[in-house]
Amino acid sequence: MRATAIASAGTPQLAAPRLDVWRWIETAAAWLFGLVWIAPLLYAVWAAIHPTGYATSFALFAPLTLENFVTAWNAAPFARYFLNTFVLVTMILAAQFVLCTLAAFVFARAGFRGANVLFALVLVQLMITPDVLLVENYRSMSTLGLVDTIVAIGLPYMASAFGIFLLRQTFKQVPLELEEAARVEGCGTMAILLRVYVPLARPTYLAYGLVSVSFHWNNFLWPLVITNSVETRPLTVGLAVFATLDQGIDWAIISAATLMTSAPLLVGFLLFQRQFVQSFMRAGIK
Repeated sequence: MRATAIASAGTPQLAAPRLDVWRWIETAAAWLFGLVWIAPLLYAVWAAIHPTGYATSFALFAPLTLENFVTAWNAAPFARYFLNTFVLVTMILAAQFVLCTLAAFVFARAGFRGANVLFALVLVQLMITPDVLLVENYRSMSTLGLVDTIVAIGLPYMASAFGIFLLRQTFKQVPLELEEAARVEGCGTMAILLRVYVPLARPTYLAYGLVSVSFHWNNFLWPLVITNSVETRPLTVGLAVFATLDQGIDWAIISAATLMTSAPLLVGFLLFQRQFVQSFMRAGIK
């Protein structure tokens, strides 16, 4: 029994090194996956700030240049692409905030018969990928006469099932006492929504807004199908046209153009990464 006690007393001492080994392995794996993830971005930065001949040589003392950015900017109407993309993401986000807020408030507080069934039908949209609806969406836009317009790019995304779901879950966490107090003060339904629910859901709005802007800034397939001219193409489609074989493959210039198109998202994330993480933590679904 004494030997057993001694052996059991020594077990925690043996377990501690094992935990340290596993932590070291997890840390090394995290760094490895992080380097693999950021490797394309690092290569794009290297190729963009070096002459074409050094894009794949990786010479330590290779000369630096910003000429690739000037060449890329002058080779395509990127100013117009930036304007189209900014208008697109702003329009979609504004429409999503309005529509998702109203729908989420109804599903969270209305309590009418059949609300759960209707909400389940809304959630069905989450299981349907947008690519499946390309043909039907194009047919609808053609019927409305909106082909090759910025409105046609954003219209299929203005009612977001994910946004409705996220805001509904947030609104359901708001205490009913606050709504009752607002009614006692003489507030109507719309005033309660704007003065009670919306301010309390600001972290959720921020989290969803960042996701929405990032997704539609990088969306490619549907804008490629529905647009035909420079006046309506967003950055993703414009970059794809710029990088075609007709333009010639120059990785330095293509990398510079890629960095230009992704720079607003990268800068925005670096500036607001703390708010970005905190908004998702505070907008957690319970």
